[in-house]
Amino acid sequence: MTAENVMTSENPGTDSFPRRQAATRRFTLGAPRGVTIAPDGSRVVFLRSRGGDDPVTCLWVLDVATGEEHLLVDPLTLGAGGADAEEDLPPEEKARRERVREQSGGVVQYACDLDVATAAFVLSGRAFTVGLTPGSTPSALPVEGPVVDPRPDPSGTRVAFVRGGALHVHALGSGETTTLATPDAEHVTWGLADFVAAEEMNRYRGFWWAPDGASLAVARVDDAAVLRWHIADPANPDREPGVVAYPAAGTTNATVTLHLLGLDGSRTDVDLGGDEYLAEVTWDRHALLVTTAPRDQKRVTLREVDPASGTSTDVRSEVDDAWVDLVPGVPAHLDDGALVWCADVDDARRLVVDGEAVTGPELQVRGVADVDGDTVLFAAARAGVPTSTVLHVWSREAGVSPVSAERGVASGRLAGGVLVVAQASLDHDGTLTRVTGPGTSATLRSFAESPRLEPRVHLFTTGERRLATAVLLPRHHIPGADRLPVLLDPYGGPHAQRVVDARGAFLTSQWFADQGFAVVVADGRGTPGRGPAFERAVHGDLAGPVLEDQLDALAGAAAEVEDLDLSRVAIRGWSFGGYLAALAVLRRPDAVHAAVAGAPVTDWALYDTHYTERYLGTPASWPEAYGRSSILDDAAVPATAEAPMRPLLLIHGLADDNVVAAHTLRISSALLAAGRPHQVLPLSGVTHMTPQEVVAENLLRLQVAFLRESLGMG
Repeated sequence: MTAENVMTSENPGTDSFPRRQAATRRFTLGAPRGVTIAPDGSRVVFLRSRGGDDPVTCLWVLDVATGEEHLLVDPLTLGAGGADAEEDLPPEEKARRERVREQSGGVVQYACDLDVATAAFVLSGRAFTVGLTPGSTPSALPVEGPVVDPRPDPSGTRVAFVRGGALHVHALGSGETTTLATPDAEHVTWGLADFVAAEEMNRYRGFWWAPDGASLAVARVDDAAVLRWHIADPANPDREPGVVAYPAAGTTNATVTLHLLGLDGSRTDVDLGGDEYLAEVTWDRHALLVTTAPRDQKRVTLREVDPASGTSTDVRSEVDDAWVDLVPGVPAHLDDGALVWCADVDDARRLVVDGEAVTGPELQVRGVADVDGDTVLFAAARAGVPTSTVLHVWSREAGVSPVSAERGVASGRLAGGVLVVAQASLDHDGTLTRVTGPGTSATLRSFAESPRLEPRVHLFTTGERRLATAVLLPRHHIPGADRLPVLLDPYGGPHAQRVVDARGAFLTSQWFADQGFAVVVADGRGTPGRGPAFERAVHGDLAGPVLEDQLDALAGAAAEVEDLDLSRVAIRGWSFGGYLAALAVLRRPDAVHAAVAGAPVTDWALYDTHYTERYLGTPASWPEAYGRSSILDDAAVPATAEAPMRPLLLIHGLADDNVVAAHTLRISSALLAAGRPHQVLPLSGVTHMTPQEVVAENLLRLQVAFLRESLGMG
């Protein structure tokens, strides 16, 4: 038996890797997440399901002094969280979960008061509150549902929530519910995030309490002028198509305005400076701040709002000829009111405090996690190759120092002198979540299952751009014994890295390697963590630089690792990775010989405004950028002996409202018209995620079968 087929006899039963990965949601179920620390450092609140294959998320609290964990909310005891709970969710909540890629049920989100003494959450559209101390019992709000996004006021005496596009406030003491704003037109909502804010800006909420609890800043969204797209379910033709307000590139966005609504019935309109995008709202005891950007995103402006009049004053503005990124966690304030911000200086993203850059060019700041007193907790990668994301703290007294392992991928929270660090690494499975503070050290238990698959990752850099590259070989491969077909396994686009110091990032890649492939994973231009210039190299062309870098990494991998057979090269990917996969076989069939393209963006004019226009402008203003980046024209050219049609499998969820199935259908039509054979796998009822266990499991097996046949592996 050769190294090429050692692992292909894996039994497709309940204990196989594909089955276990699907059942455990990529081995994330049972791991703690969603951490909040009380400002006095006495307790840590977090989410976690009861087991590694349990998709029902519970709410827990850790007593920092004793290190004991206590279960606060078990959805099953409240008559929610079962197999049919998803059917009870209102459309707004289903849309929110799709935007955040939430694959679990139960308590998947909660919000706290200022002291982290009370939390509010929803289960199947019903709103609940619970005290955040051991022994507390959840209480249902006596309000009609379905409720979306309940949030306590700073004092914990009221809860604001959205129902039917209207914003309501419920007083916990009196039981009185007051409606502060109702839709004044058919396509208007109050208190919800619009599509592009949630999908592209990581803003998932639409209202914010004032520090004194007497008023709220509330977003009003009017999407009447936004294109209506229809998401049909061809497997069930009796069902009405879903209607989605989708702002495609170059078309009209939703109109988003901000208003201050007082509990006394007052209303004040906020001046956003004429900018189209409301990216963030921050309201603390120092100021009410709004972060905005114009349609072209070449400027991001931070404005301070006068709550009495709604007028705003520019505090800081960042500009760039390409675009300005939104950085998570800012703005924020130190205890003394000093502004915490991030800015690009000399090709490095810097942490800026009170107008002064406090980090140097050796760090690329990824985002601010928390501010505790005069201490800032932030994530950063070392300049150069971003295989690690390390947590650092900065304070005026001590400067900058790391607080997580130098190798790995870390995230964290900081409050009341208590630090929570979640650390992933190539040295251990999953994520270890540690809690430290004055005289305190504890670890939040993880019930996540072990993958029982240790990736053997060879990390290196290649080429003149020092591309971060990983190679994984079959675990039973004997060097020199066989020439291995190659599988490129990238994402390759903005916002996401694949080459990181964490086992979880390479589990699927190692499984594919064990089926007889040499798997190559590379992060090219456009991916984050390498500095603004590296990211902005894709401005005006989302195709050329990313494809060139994948092929450069492939050549570098063959020079670094023996036994790679460059006469048999395949590529697979999802979303941007799916686009890159289809791009590779269409434009470089000489180098890439088969592709699996999952949910690919094939025509950027069909993707949303905020993402697409950041890189390509609008179709009317920069048509040549869309021409360079679209692959529909490539598909329409008949194959030749010099540029043959390589095997291509297109996979798409028919319920996808992010990358709609029209992308795959249009390229399939173009390929067919050009006489270019290919395969299409439609997934009925599947969105941009594939949480369904059977679908997720069998997708892996079908891809392996397709790739093995396409590369002549037998």
